[in-house]
Amino acid sequence: MENLMMPEARQDARNKSLGKRIRMGLIAAVIILTVIVILQNTESVSTRLLFATVTMPRSVLLLVTLLIGFAGGALTTGIVLSRRK
Repeated sequence: MENLMMPEARQDARNKSLGKRIRMGLIAAVIILTVIVILQNTESVSTRLLFATVTMPRSVLLLVTLLIGFAGGALTTGIVLSRRK
């Protein structure tokens, strides 16, 4: 079926495929770097949360912070996209 496509359409399909591969490579690199940083920070730290002091491995603190940031970004994106409709 691809042979029936016009040359411009084939080029567009190749560019989209390349873009997806680059995006997936960047996502994989960020995930790998995140795992490396978390695994290298295993010592315990004390953290004050409002009125309590919590002692936990730094890797857990980094992971929790990462998840909170991801959730905040996803919520913000959802709110912005829902207002555009």
